[in-house]
Formats: sequence, C-alpha cells, structure tokens
Amino acid sequence: MAAVTYEGMFLLDSNKYASNPQGTMGEVLGMLEKIGAQVLATRPWQDGKLAYAIDGQRKGMHYLTYFTAESRKVYELDRMVKLNESVLRHLIIKLPEKLIAPMVDMANGKGEVITTFHDSDSSSLSDAVPAAVAVDAGV
Repeated sequence: MAAVTYEGMFLLDSNKYASNPQGTMGEVLGMLEKIGAQVLATRPWQDGKLAYAIDGQRKGMHYLTYFTAESRKVYELDRMVKLNESVLRHLIIKLPEKLIAPMVDMANGKGEVITTFHDSDSSSLSDAVPAAVAVDAGV
C-alpha cells in the first residue's frame, strides 16, 4: 500500500509539556515510529488557554507534525493516541499533494508566509456580488 502524507495536530497537556518538553514530544514521535511513519517535520505550535476544559485542563500545547505513513496504520495511531495520557485531543488530516512541500517548509521555518489564497478555478468576486445601489442622500 502506498504511503500518504498527513498533518497531525496533537493537543498536549501543558503541565506535562512544561515539566518535560522532550519527553512529551518523544511520546508523540514514539507513537509515530511505532506505526512506521516517516516524520517530515515537527514543531510546537501554540501554547495557551483552551476555550473549555478538557480532562480538567484549562491550558494546552498544540504540537504540529507532518508525517508519511500507510493509510491503514493511521487507525492504529488513533488508538494509541486515545490511550496516551499526555495527549488531550488530536486531529490527523491527509494533505493534498500541492500543499505537502509548502506546509513542511513552513513547519521547518523555511517557508514563505502566504497571506492570500488564489483559486484559479473560482469565479471572480464581482460576478458573485451585485453592484452597490446608489442612495439619494437628499431624501
């Protein structure tokens, strides 16, 4: 089966991360290693307050990973993550081919920040939005 590139966002327990950052990141990387994933890039993304408490935690560390793995192994990763006490939540998405290189470069600190998304297939905004109606100010 062919390997697929994924983006994984792991919400880690801030207290565990603060006391042992290498160990907590090592747990995530260890799970990826167990499924035979090739890690392309990792980085701590954001540490801050959560919108609501998760397992009694009000703060969390978002840890971003990009990895290549067989798609059937992702289910095994999902199971391992749910059993891990350091990971409060996680999200794993399949990356489109066009986004793999730019996203991995950004995670490694080499990429260019893209501020505007250009979709060549979409119609222009002027086609979708009607022209403004003139209002008579003297009324």
